[in-house]
Amino acid sequence: MRLKDRVAIITGGAKGIGAETARTFASEGARVTVWDVTGEAPGPGIAFRAVDVTKTDAVQTAIDEVVKAHGRIDVLVNNAGILRDAQLVKVKDGEVVGQMGDAEFDAVISVNLRGVFVCTRAVAPVMIRQGSGRILNASSVVGLYGNFGQTNYVATKAAVIGMTKVWARELGPKGITVNAVAPGFIGTEMVRQMPEKILATMVERTPVRRLGEPRDIALAYVYLASDDASFVNGTVLSVDGGVVVGT
Repeated sequence: MRLKDRVAIITGGAKGIGAETARTFASEGARVTVWDVTGEAPGPGIAFRAVDVTKTDAVQTAIDEVVKAHGRIDVLVNNAGILRDAQLVKVKDGEVVGQMGDAEFDAVISVNLRGVFVCTRAVAPVMIRQGSGRILNASSVVGLYGNFGQTNYVATKAAVIGMTKVWARELGPKGITVNAVAPGFIGTEMVRQMPEKILATMVERTPVRRLGEPRDIALAYVYLASDDASFVNGTVLSVDGGVVVGT
């Protein structure tokens, strides 16, 4: 029970890695609230609220509700994120046949980057008043190495690493640690629906020769949220099986 009675918020927690993180936190004794734009609580004893993390007022209202219910917030996991993949410019037979549009770029920036900023800005004063807290940000292996067709997504995940390091410096003296987790290829329900050829390529690029499981990431979050990681601050924990990414 490494998180016994800790009050945790997990964004994007209705499914995938977020849902598994919520269930794992709850099993470790945390009082968990999940935020997502749609969905429901991913397990018993987990609270759910519909929250758009890009909306400042909605986030602040949801923060106030958690504080009113529990009196504190110990952990924020900034997990919410979306994909809108496209090549910057796609060329075929010497002609431009496609490109990443403004809407695709802006949508990913809004959720994956602005959302992390909005939620962290809202929770920080609560943690500062407490003199303690853990802020955990979802980056990605592609934020470290880049990836074909993901200009927008990679930009957000690299920027999250930068913000993590800034906030670690700013909030560390207040008793708050800020860290990021960079997952590799994780076998979420969405990923496992991909064509077998693509899945095989993912496994081939991963030296441990398997896809990660959502629980692999959830356990990394548990460690960083626990007292075991009290001296870990401003780091990026890669949970990727030693993956090698590229074109």
